[in-house]
Amino acid sequence: MFLSRRLGSAAHLRLFSVGLIAAALAFGPSAAPAQAGAAGKVPVDVELVLAVDISYSMDTEELALQREGYAAAIVSKEFLDALKLGPNGQIAIEYVEWAGEGEQKVVVEWRIIDGPESAKAFSDAVLGAPIRRVYRTSISSALLFAADQFDLNGFKGLRRVIDVSGDGVNNQGPPVALARDAVVQRGITVNGLPLLMKRSSTSALDVPELDVYYEDCVIGGPGAFVIPVQRMEEFSRAIKTKLVLEVAGVVPQPQPQTGLIRYAAASQPRISCTIGEKIWMDHWAN
Repeated sequence: MFLSRRLGSAAHLRLFSVGLIAAALAFGPSAAPAQAGAAGKVPVDVELVLAVDISYSMDTEELALQREGYAAAIVSKEFLDALKLGPNGQIAIEYVEWAGEGEQKVVVEWRIIDGPESAKAFSDAVLGAPIRRVYRTSISSALLFAADQFDLNGFKGLRRVIDVSGDGVNNQGPPVALARDAVVQRGITVNGLPLLMKRSSTSALDVPELDVYYEDCVIGGPGAFVIPVQRMEEFSRAIKTKLVLEVAGVVPQPQPQTGLIRYAAASQPRISCTIGEKIWMDHWAN
């Protein structure tokens, strides 16, 4: 089982995120600068794909909130300060939207962020793209698509990370756990941001334990973690905390006394990783 951790939300998230950011900024650079390879790739501290859910289970308010949350986090002081921690002082980042098995789109292509100007340019590009919604949910296809993006850029990162956010379980494409494992075997870490803000007990597609599903079935790789978002007002701060940790490369230690960070299941997943496919078959296949 790949090591993973889960961070809490609500008031604990607000207080804990401040501590995490402060701790991250106190670490300072911890690795030697990456060297450009034979192919002349540009060295960066991390190559980061933001993989964002735009399936129809997301309403227009949630879609706009996602966009605004990522755009605001990229230009935040905390994020810009985290950039300084790496030996190269810059990251490469791409913004991808996804839904069904064949529905992945690069919204903002790979760019370097090395300070306020490049951060604002990326943020503006994210906000300026048309908002769209597409049918079905294939987290597995999103992960495989995002993993291939690393082979298409001109960067050499000390780490490769996929940051996947979404409000539903996989119901199309390859099994999500198999896709996750294949991605992790390529040296990529997958972190998760499950969105539980507008879940309905009457919706056939909603899974109450989406955060557990993400923790056990979606994320993976060294230090992988999940930050569940329970309320609309938590969204922006959760994204900011997550991006700071990913850019700084700081893995918070488990804190059993607070429950804010917990290990994933040690052996078998606590929820079926094919629950989304079963729900779809039960309700719509016939």
